[in-house]
Amino acid sequence: MAEDKGIPPARRYSDPFAALRAEMDQLFDHFSVGRFPSLPRLMEPAGAGGTMVPSIDVHESDKKIVVEAELPGIDEKDVSVTLHDSVLTVKGEKKFEEKKEEQNYHTMERRYGSFTRAVRLPNTADEDNVSADFKKGILTVTVAKKPGSEPKERQIEIKSN
Repeated sequence: MAEDKGIPPARRYSDPFAALRAEMDQLFDHFSVGRFPSLPRLMEPAGAGGTMVPSIDVHESDKKIVVEAELPGIDEKDVSVTLHDSVLTVKGEKKFEEKKEEQNYHTMERRYGSFTRAVRLPNTADEDNVSADFKKGILTVTVAKKPGSEPKERQIEIKSN
């Protein structure tokens, strides 16, 4: 019916503050996430496409702590992992592959550049027993827990007045 009257079709709504809101949510999430308060992201300016910010997951079991970082399009040789004073740091660079022929980009949403992500691990982490694996764009760092660091549960007596 709108076409009959010469009215253009409705444009898709786009919230101009959605990206800002998402970034603010991430910023607050990074200050305290459960038992793993993260250090603020230390991002260097990147080339075309903005900053490279890899997403991470941190989970644990009785015996180990696992940090998984999504690093699509990054070569293993361009990533380094360090653990010092309970801070696990992942650094790397996603390089922009320039073609010799001239190209006219219409949209460029992929991100390139250097990145650093740091996560503070709990004091139960055994810094001498760490391994890293890189498979299908996912870096998995496994840190064993110190022997005897399992949480202990004790019953607390409740008194009435």
